[in-house]
Amino acid sequence: MNAPSFDAALAGRIAHILDACTTCGKCVEVCPITDAAGVSVAEPKAVVAGVLDILRTGDGPEAARQWASACVLSGECIKACDYGINPRFMLAMARVAMVKAKTEPPQMRRRGVQDFRTLNQDVTVLSRMQLTGDMLQRLGQSGATRADPAAPDNQPDFVFYTGCNVLKTPHIALLCLDIMDALGASYRVMGGPSHCCGVIQMRAGDTETSARFGANTLDKLSQSKSGQVLSWCPSCHVQFTEMTVPTLEAARGARRFEMTPFMLYLKGQLERLRPLLRHRVDMRIALHRHPGVAGVVEAAEKILNTIPGVALVDLGQPAIGLMSNALRALPDYKRTLQRAELEAARDAGVDALVAIYHADHRELCAHERDWPFQIINILEIVGASMGLRQEDRYKRLKILQDADAIVADCQDLMLAHGLDAAAAREIVITAMLGEQPLPLIGGRT
Repeated sequence: MNAPSFDAALAGRIAHILDACTTCGKCVEVCPITDAAGVSVAEPKAVVAGVLDILRTGDGPEAARQWASACVLSGECIKACDYGINPRFMLAMARVAMVKAKTEPPQMRRRGVQDFRTLNQDVTVLSRMQLTGDMLQRLGQSGATRADPAAPDNQPDFVFYTGCNVLKTPHIALLCLDIMDALGASYRVMGGPSHCCGVIQMRAGDTETSARFGANTLDKLSQSKSGQVLSWCPSCHVQFTEMTVPTLEAARGARRFEMTPFMLYLKGQLERLRPLLRHRVDMRIALHRHPGVAGVVEAAEKILNTIPGVALVDLGQPAIGLMSNALRALPDYKRTLQRAELEAARDAGVDALVAIYHADHRELCAHERDWPFQIINILEIVGASMGLRQEDRYKRLKILQDADAIVADCQDLMLAHGLDAAAAREIVITAMLGEQPLPLIGGRT
């Protein structure tokens, strides 16, 4: 008997939701964005019932469509459900159903292809404006490996999966590798557009292409002797662990590895990490928090509290969403959150506002120009205590706020990689300077 296709297995998972959901409304009640999404006045049970209508037909009541479209992937709904349903996955499928109901397959494929090409161009150009060929190879962009040659079949302890967009802020990914080197872990690095998780195609409604991309990457990731993949990007992590892996498991009947967020890996290595934290880091810091991947924020806080000299300051700000860019459907709300956090950090007199994820860093880092504190990544704090450092060229370039100055600064690397200056300038304008949800004070945005 032939195994079911990805789409058939996905339909089976949706059928389970339709059968198991009691429309109790708890997922709506705990959702942190119902006010911002304009659905707080709706009856929670009716909103969930409307989402089920969308799953069945591609359409439903306005409140249900708004709630599904505005989901920021905080994950509070997952903890609230008593019936074994993942409401975050349910809403993802509702968004796909809405796209499919109003879009013909060729148009979905074209949108997925165009969005993927844009991502590929942005990641390729911005990473090569900052990295030498050796650094790109180290980040797996030329088949690099750090496996122990003495290991059986040369299989590493871990596969480190970067995802795509962290390559725009490569110092973060490089610090991950520096820390694993210090811990003595062997690893193979995979990521970038050639190892796509399929989330872009899924957002476009093209589940068939998304499945093909995701399955291809999963097959490549199954190359560690521990059966562990360490993930950096939370979007990729959610796409794989909630969408692709469970669906392929239903279709194929097997799970080939476990995926662990890098911060949870570090927390698990804390006793080995502790002796390596030799240098004091005398800083009052506030953590920019997003709770979408369970346990990551708590792991980050535990690690920071282990570093000598660090004083962790709670700004009392809400922790919402998977990453900053997950709030793209609620731009006014995101600007309000970011402004309030910057003001709270200033009022608390912190030395640094510290983000975990790369998207947060990209959106926030240029504000360092205008506020009396640094904006840095958590691994820069960990690295400083270990005596490790990677230059944050992305922040330095973005603070220039001038596309011509940025291109001129990177001309040697652009020449080495054969990048076209005019094309690179356009990508700097759109993918670097244009990614500024909260305008800088007195800046170009």
